[in-house]
Amino acid sequence: MKVYLFGNKDLSLDNKAFVARKKLSDVFPQIEFIEVEPNADLPFEPDEQIYIMDTVEGIEEPELIVDSDIDKLINTGSVSVHDFDLGFQLKYLKKLGKLGNVTIIGLPMEKEIDYFRIQEIFKKLVAQDMQGS
Repeated sequence: MKVYLFGNKDLSLDNKAFVARKKLSDVFPQIEFIEVEPNADLPFEPDEQIYIMDTVEGIEEPELIVDSDIDKLINTGSVSVHDFDLGFQLKYLKKLGKLGNVTIIGLPMEKEIDYFRIQEIFKKLVAQDMQGS
């Protein structure tokens, strides 16, 4: 299972995915965490289940943002140009039919990282991935 990490390592409001990965890598060695550089082409295959972990403005706790809610996420404000690019690229690839099912593990922007909640989310995702759903 691959989880793509987005954000800006240099901004404390936007680096939660990179910070969380440090602890999650030990707990979930079966997950490959892949850093995506700002403004890089997205490394997704059209038929794959895509998992993204990123900081999300406007949520209170870590939560799953499923494929059907991507458009809502895209229309929110952004912290940096990188956020706009990610949203735009996801929407564009989806419109072209070149984007598989997307699940975003959203981390709240202005809260401490709740590792217990994140681990619950990842346990569920790993179980689903092992079942092939």
